[in-house]
Amino acid sequence: MKRSNSQNSNKSHHDPIRIGLCAMDKKVQGKPMRELVKRMEAFGDFVMVEFGDDVLLNKPIEEWPLCDTLIAFYSDGFPLQKAIEYSKMHPRMYLLNDLEVQNQMFDRRNVYNLLLASGVPVPSHTFCNRDEGWPPSKFEEFEDYIVCDGKKIAKPFVEKPVDSEDHNVWIYYPRSAGGGTKRLFRKIGDKSSEFYPEENKVRRGGSFIYEEFMTTEGTDVKVYAVGDNYAHAEARKSPVVDGVVQRKEDGKEVRYPVMLSSKQKKMAKKIVVAFKQTVCGFDLLVCGKDCFVCDVNGWSFVKNSQRFWDDTARTLADLVLNHHQPRRKLRNVPKHEARKLRPAPEHVRTLSEQSEKALASEEGDVEDELDSTGGDSDPDPDKEETEELLCVIAMIRHGDRTPKQKMKMKIREGGPCWRLLSLFETMRGHGSLTKELKLKTRKELMVVLETCRIETKEISKELDDIKKQKKLAAEAA
Repeated sequence: MKRSNSQNSNKSHHDPIRIGLCAMDKKVQGKPMRELVKRMEAFGDFVMVEFGDDVLLNKPIEEWPLCDTLIAFYSDGFPLQKAIEYSKMHPRMYLLNDLEVQNQMFDRRNVYNLLLASGVPVPSHTFCNRDEGWPPSKFEEFEDYIVCDGKKIAKPFVEKPVDSEDHNVWIYYPRSAGGGTKRLFRKIGDKSSEFYPEENKVRRGGSFIYEEFMTTEGTDVKVYAVGDNYAHAEARKSPVVDGVVQRKEDGKEVRYPVMLSSKQKKMAKKIVVAFKQTVCGFDLLVCGKDCFVCDVNGWSFVKNSQRFWDDTARTLADLVLNHHQPRRKLRNVPKHEARKLRPAPEHVRTLSEQSEKALASEEGDVEDELDSTGGDSDPDPDKEETEELLCVIAMIRHGDRTPKQKMKMKIREGGPCWRLLSLFETMRGHGSLTKELKLKTRKELMVVLETCRIETKEISKELDDIKKQKKLAAEAA
């Protein structure tokens, strides 16, 4: 029987590495995967082996293709247990996305527990267990809150089915906000949620996660991580706002690129490592300075981004080569792709590898350092261009914001501040019905300032006269 490269240590370093695409045809033939396959094959170092629905569903795993690296992920109809058995049959095969963990991710409780164990913040929550395999919960429902196993969650709160394939997520609002329930669901046309003002009782059939509702200023952030040091993020309008999906002229949902903070990038790294998913998407809730992860999706791709596909192809190519043949370099990097696809060590090297390189550099072992990364003594023509600035977006306003100090009073002719009223009437002009007067020029502002000074002096004089009168009255008494 023919052995795969992962099982044959004598295989030539120049032979292509076989990468299996173990997923349903609908996903493999989709545009994101075709873009990845096109880029991986262009390197000349990989052969992409498509399994196909017929093999996955009808053939025994003994007849499945042999591969060195496996890309396998779940979607509707995918035989996950069968794929797990196939991976166990070939223990030296390199799995980009662990299949056992994918099986655990069907339960949102497992996802939250793994996030917490990895130090990734999640919303304050409680599990309401009504299924086998979990300790049964004591659940009480009140008008504006629920208590589950002694933990109180006040409205507004989110109710999620523990089944990660069930996307019917409901939000319950308190009586002070008018009550009611907003039901979120997978997009149907241009709708993603519906509000039910009379529905206030929680669901009782099945197990749920109840969590605090997090205010995110109307946006959701989708993060797409590839490897433990690369992440792409996009923001979209939250379905909580009004349930209307914003779409572009081509029918695709409107999304905006997001720059992740260093804290958020560390969260992405923790998720990739903890869930053993080289390609992994997750949902991020950004609430002011705090951020929380509310869902992990496993294999996820940006649907329409040339830059993401370029970066993903190069990152995965470097990871696969580094796993099988660390000293080998990619054969072909097209000149027009050189800048986009140049080696990016920070995208693919683990912290331990970086530490080893730093130690080697300190000891002066430069030759070993170059050899360990597949480099040579020839200078890299693109080495000076290590980064490319794509865009700068800034939202700027003055930072000297102070609390408003207002005093409201009635003004009558001849009374306090009557000059300001007269000034307003004069500058507004006759016949104008506007209730607001905007003064911007230096001359106009100086007139207002001088008027205020005169009024201040007169008010101060009047106050002094009142004090004197009171003093005289007190002495006379």
